[in-house]
Amino acid sequence: MGTASSKERKNIEVSYWLDLTFFKMGFWITWALIPVVVEVLPAFFSSIWLIVQHWHPVKLKVPEKLPVISLIIPVYNSEATLYDCIRSVNDSSYPSNLVQIILADNQSTDNSFAVYERAQNEFPNLNLRLIRTEQGKAKALNSAIYSSIGTYIINIDSDGVLEKNALMNMVLRFENDSKLAALTGTILPQKELIRSSKKRSLRLLQRNEYFEYAQAFLSGRIIESRSNRLFTMSGAFSAFRKNDLLQTFLYNTGTIGEDTDMTFQMRDRLKSKVAICSDAIFYIEPIDSLDDLYIQRQRWQTGELEVVDKNESDLKLKSFFRSFLVRRMMLDHTFLFPKLIWSAASIVLLFLGYSWVILLMSYLLIYFLYIGVSLLNYICVLLLLRGFTEERAFFRASWWVVFTLPFYNFICSWFRLIGTLNSMTRRSSWNTIRFKQEIVKLYRQFLEDIKTIKNKWR
Repeated sequence: MGTASSKERKNIEVSYWLDLTFFKMGFWITWALIPVVVEVLPAFFSSIWLIVQHWHPVKLKVPEKLPVISLIIPVYNSEATLYDCIRSVNDSSYPSNLVQIILADNQSTDNSFAVYERAQNEFPNLNLRLIRTEQGKAKALNSAIYSSIGTYIINIDSDGVLEKNALMNMVLRFENDSKLAALTGTILPQKELIRSSKKRSLRLLQRNEYFEYAQAFLSGRIIESRSNRLFTMSGAFSAFRKNDLLQTFLYNTGTIGEDTDMTFQMRDRLKSKVAICSDAIFYIEPIDSLDDLYIQRQRWQTGELEVVDKNESDLKLKSFFRSFLVRRMMLDHTFLFPKLIWSAASIVLLFLGYSWVILLMSYLLIYFLYIGVSLLNYICVLLLLRGFTEERAFFRASWWVVFTLPFYNFICSWFRLIGTLNSMTRRSSWNTIRFKQEIVKLYRQFLEDIKTIKNKWR
């Protein structure tokens, strides 16, 4: 009896571990393969390529005669930031006599004009002018383009500042590569403003945003550029050969993703080369709150979807291996849904008999995989920031953000998903409902649903 009982126990134990390994663990390991195949492995190989390619910096030739450039700054209620923006142009290493600055004021209601007058008095060497345009960033840019006289047209936002050598580095990239039609710069939040944030929670949010921008531009966009596959030129800092720009339909005034639309026009319609100038840095203000992040990511998602919808004739599943756009949409959007759905499903699976230990181990596995991706990007960014001592020191000191970045990206994924859903039911606009307002609406809807259920059960 004792022997039989011992065999039964062993059989039960074997059955338990088989069930645990092949059914429950196997189920979650299969799920973990999605980020491994879609994100981890591509990030690993891309990072190795980036490190090899940029281990030795390339020196660009300086032409005997530098060209005239036109700098367009769209202005809308920019009184608080416009002066610092113009001053950063004045302090630039690019010769002031070769820079035309056009402030495209699209119906500001504040005292932005007084800032323009002040800049004229304090920076007499700048060729500075202001034009009035219709409201809307795209309309302001289009109006200013026709007033531009430069060989290259560079757009920057009025709420940021240029790194001293940004304009020079961008022009030299153009001058050393005749095939280049457009460039985007590197966008980074201002580290001084991050340090001065009083709330610890806000500083944490801003540090993650800084890390995200650094990795997106100094890793992601460089990798996209290697095969002319840059998806979006930053609307905050981008540059064009004027002759190429005038062959487009200019900025699309019917979408909030005019920067993405212009990228598609340059790359796909004109078959031109679009790239990133990694050593041309433009500093923007860091995010002010979770609300602002929520609005920003929804706006980006909506604008991206609008542009993709406009180019939907090129989106065919059979072109997965041939078209980078199809792969981008599949990986960046289609896989977004199972990632978030499984997160919610894991709660349900607890009630279906799945061990919380197995669930926790699965999430820890995926978490450390994402940390591995962040570390690879961290090394790439440090390499590319070697010419910027202060920026590199700040980024190096933020190494610990690799442990919080997966949570930050997870939150942004939810915001993007909400942006996708809202784009189906709401008209796109620059501003949308804030996060706290959405939570209040969701709570009220939940109470109404509970009331409806109670009434039906009476």
